Amino acid sequence: MWIASVSHAREVDRRSTVEFGLPTMVLMERAGAAVFEAVLQMLPEKGRLGVFCGKGNNGGDGFVFARLALQYGFEVECLVAASDCELTGECRQQMLQAKAQGVHPIFSNEPRWKGRLEQLGRFDLIVDGILGTGATRHVEGQVHEMITAINKSGVEVVSIDIPSGIHADTGEELGESIWAVKTITFGQPKPCFFQGIGLEHAGDWHVADIGFPRELVREPTEAFLLDKSWVQAMIPERLRGCHKGSNSHVLIVAGSHRMRGAAVLAAKSAYRTGAGLVTVASIESVCQAVLNQCPEAVILPLPEADGFISPDAAEVIRENSDQYEGAVFGPGMGQAQPVFDLLTELWKDWQVDCVIDADALNAVSKGVKLPPSDCLLTPHPGEMSRLLQTTVAEIQADRFQAVQTAMNLYRRSVLLKGPYSIVGASREPLLVNPTGNPGMASAGMGDVLAGMAGALVAQDLPCYFAGGVAMYWHGLAGDLCAARIGPVGYVARDVCQTIPCARAKLQAECAEV
Repeated sequence: MWIASVSHAREVDRRSTVEFGLPTMVLMERAGAAVFEAVLQMLPEKGRLGVFCGKGNNGGDGFVFARLALQYGFEVECLVAASDCELTGECRQQMLQAKAQGVHPIFSNEPRWKGRLEQLGRFDLIVDGILGTGATRHVEGQVHEMITAINKSGVEVVSIDIPSGIHADTGEELGESIWAVKTITFGQPKPCFFQGIGLEHAGDWHVADIGFPRELVREPTEAFLLDKSWVQAMIPERLRGCHKGSNSHVLIVAGSHRMRGAAVLAAKSAYRTGAGLVTVASIESVCQAVLNQCPEAVILPLPEADGFISPDAAEVIRENSDQYEGAVFGPGMGQAQPVFDLLTELWKDWQVDCVIDADALNAVSKGVKLPPSDCLLTPHPGEMSRLLQTTVAEIQADRFQAVQTAMNLYRRSVLLKGPYSIVGASREPLLVNPTGNPGMASAGMGDVLAGMAGALVAQDLPCYFAGGVAMYWHGLAGDLCAARIGPVGYVARDVCQTIPCARAKLQAECAEV
């Protein structure tokens, strides 16, 4: 599913009317009906609804909803963050239709308006139709008053299209914004659902089909929300006549004396993602930990310098490089000078496609040059902030732009981890991941993801596609853990263990379609 920026969504609206003869009033009717259907699922018993409208098209959707809810038998009160004469075009027409059907809107220039804002706790549910995707300036005046009152009421809110007060492209809060439990958006998801404050304030969002022409909603945009069909089509198949040597050999350069588990998790996850052979190259204590917990792995012991891999190991690794189809660098290596020196020397002429993760990313941020081969950089927001020499807050405020900036700076594929992980590559749309859950915010999850991505790279997937498949598959494994074990408290090794189950689930669900 393509993700629509404000400009793209506006163009879809325009072309729907101009090229396909779909009037704005009809789209409003369908939008209001879609929100009404969602509210019926939340409130099967008739109750009291507060409907809050702005002066534009979002308010028009709200008036349609208010009319339908009143006709159904709900008790409806409609407050408008504008005066009657301020309503625009179709919004005013929808207001007049709602009024003719018995809805009595209370406008902001009426004396009773402020008093009503102080009594919002009496509603069973509030519907937010104040601001839409066109809002870009900080909210003020009656709109600010209304949003503040709604948030203080303690009543659950359903937002129309996006939560009012959120910038649709960046997810930035425009001074004050609605905190919704559910958002019903139309046609295509908006970037604000995946980043900034919008990620939290949109709540459980849903895309409603209100009849936009399929040709328009299927046109490529700058970002694509991954789905199981796309991922399943990309996962390498196992041939009947294959053997371990034909299923890829992954090199994992990872670990240090104090962080041995990272190498174990990366190795296990690479195997569970389909690698035929996995070699872990590290110091003796890490190799021993890998043998104890992952006896399938091949080990390549490396010289040690104060608990870290020594720069002298570069030649040892290089001598064996022609064995590998893919590599992973970084998990648990540590941020010490020997590590930086090792990677500086090793990467000078490194030709194997690879995943650059964790401490290898920190080395890059310190000035170590990336290898000339195809690479997938997999930073979390903290590592991305060091790569871009900015703050975590700035990264999280516009994650789409952060990925674009990193791609341009390093000229490699980039996977920014976190809720709705994002993968980008030059001349390709951003890939956004819908799987995963808050329970995955714990140690070792990134090591599992790195091993998965490395195995996919070794199985001949280009880094950009390997990143997209790995993050979706990894998140799906986490979702299975949350369902089977509990939403919080499962750990990285549980996710690793569940990787094959997630693959089987993907295959089964895609086979049913």
